[in-house]
Amino acid sequence: MGVVMRETAAARLSRLLALVPWLEQHPGISISEAAEHFGVGAEELEQDLWLTICCGLPGHGPDQLIDIQFWDEDGIIHVIDAQTLDRPLRLNPGEAMSLLVGLRLLAQVPGEHDRSALASATAKLEAAADVTQEAAVVMEDPGEATSAAIGRALEQRRVVRLVYAGASRDEITERVVEPDEVVRYAGRAYLSAWCREAGAQRTFRLDRILSVDLLDEALPQSRTDARAVADVAPAEGISVRMRVSARSRWLLEAFPTTQVSTGEGGHEEATMVVADPSWLVRIVLAQAGGVEVLEPADVRLQVRNAALEARQRLGDSP
Repeated sequence: MGVVMRETAAARLSRLLALVPWLEQHPGISISEAAEHFGVGAEELEQDLWLTICCGLPGHGPDQLIDIQFWDEDGIIHVIDAQTLDRPLRLNPGEAMSLLVGLRLLAQVPGEHDRSALASATAKLEAAADVTQEAAVVMEDPGEATSAAIGRALEQRRVVRLVYAGASRDEITERVVEPDEVVRYAGRAYLSAWCREAGAQRTFRLDRILSVDLLDEALPQSRTDARAVADVAPAEGISVRMRVSARSRWLLEAFPTTQVSTGEGGHEEATMVVADPSWLVRIVLAQAGGVEVLEPADVRLQVRNAALEARQRLGDSP
């Protein structure tokens, strides 16, 4: 039996909201072409269309529903009445600012980005969102040269020499480091690396790196091997298979799971990697029968024992 990732309701809703205005801008497009654009199968897109024409404004009369014709043999889609979805949805100020912060942060990340496209998208968003001075987010720019040099070092697995302006002691130091990866936190980009001077793992804010010099020295094989293992290692934890009822299906959308099958009565069997079984036990008990652990047996037994203990504390007979 093949294992497929389950699409969340949020992902489908996002596609549905974008579907009608996009079809309005592309009259006469086929179902297969539209499905390819949205990255889904033709059958799935057709299901989206059937759901869409059941939606509309309050009142839900025939003249208040979205009207799309798509069931002819030629498979061509015609939007007859888009109601209020004839234009792409506008971002509210908070959404625009979040997207703007993301674009600015992406521009700091080393790698083969189309930086001209990033700059163009950022400028257009700033103009469209009418970002005011009070709402502007100031983010230090590490500089294109620094980002490009770090990107080459990571790609070529090279040791680098940094000239770094420290924040705590307000001093400029020179360090030879073995770079691991660029991480992002609180709107800034950091280089995580092994610092030979400190003899320990350190993080360096990219905007505080004054210069980067790629040395003619490859990373030690031990660090390269460790990084390769980390890149392919699965998430740590115990793989737990569960049967989830329709009323507890939100769990499959709130946490990373793999759908295995759908049974009668709307039940779904899914697998979740759990780092702490005691956390899962609390989740299962809170669902009051909405979730059943199928395997492994020891986790199933933990749920059973916890349920019995809870009933006894409540004065209930087992």
